[in-house]
Amino acid sequence: MIKVIAVVGPTAVGKSDLAVDLASRLEERTGRRGEVINADSMQLYRGMDIGTAKLPESERRGVPHHLLDIWEVHEPADVASYQTLARERVEDCADRDVVPILVGGSGLYVRAVLDHMDFPGTDPEVRARLEAELADVGPGLLHARLAEADPAAARTILPGNGRRIVRALEVIELTGRPFTANLPDHTSFYPCVQLGLTAPRPELDERIDLRVERMWDGGLLEEVRRLDPLGLREGRTASKALGYAQALSQLDGDLTEAEAKESTARATRRFARRQESWFRRDPRVRWLPYDAPNLVERAMTQVESALSDRVEEESGEALVDVATMLPYSRS
Repeated sequence: MIKVIAVVGPTAVGKSDLAVDLASRLEERTGRRGEVINADSMQLYRGMDIGTAKLPESERRGVPHHLLDIWEVHEPADVASYQTLARERVEDCADRDVVPILVGGSGLYVRAVLDHMDFPGTDPEVRARLEAELADVGPGLLHARLAEADPAAARTILPGNGRRIVRALEVIELTGRPFTANLPDHTSFYPCVQLGLTAPRPELDERIDLRVERMWDGGLLEEVRRLDPLGLREGRTASKALGYAQALSQLDGDLTEAEAKESTARATRRFARRQESWFRRDPRVRWLPYDAPNLVERAMTQVESALSDRVEEESGEALVDVATMLPYSRS
């Protein structure tokens, strides 16, 4: 049996709504309830609601949602801890005969749950030394060093992304292996079916622009004001979240509201491109148009097809080629 359904894709494409629809339809069609497990790294933060488009309780239609609001804004992101927590939720759902629906656009977090992936530890002294060097010389020189040590990692990490450059150099120093040796290789940990939502780029850009307008209209500045004394500004991860960094700059007087919105929309469009590129590299994702009038039915067809293929494999009957649609290395 499929152990996990994953709904992935770029930001603002409608993943959260589809996950709730699937949970409801699953119970109607199979008698098994579905529950959502969050895989959006910023929705893990307590109080970061408006800027992360966290689905309000009133829109969850009674479907339980797990791993929302578990970290304080001053805490750094920790994908290794998330992996442990998410897999605990997956196993709990399986024990209760509930179908877990993993939903989010944070590619590394999705892979951490679904694939065989180990996370090297961290060394505070090494990390502090590299971060001090980053502050002193900037990311450019560190990126050049990374390019010498691990060219493949340097090609995938932007030269200005100091946090990821530092982490890659730390892993190389601690393990003696390239950083890319620790990245997921699409070897599955759980039997699953992955559904990707896609939208034409102009339409996705319009949806992102509309979301940004709604963030400000919905009270993002007030949310940031509440979170600032709770450590948002000091949070190494949360303070850099799309919209929150710009809202802080607006509150500081460094950006006008129009500039903050435009900066957020522009950065979010770039982020959406990277998200889609990440998920497109995974041949197991089955893509669906976000605006299909029968989207939920098409998604359920994919789920039921994968279920059927799994049963056939276990019974030893001939299979269609499911290598590009359904990984199952172990349950």
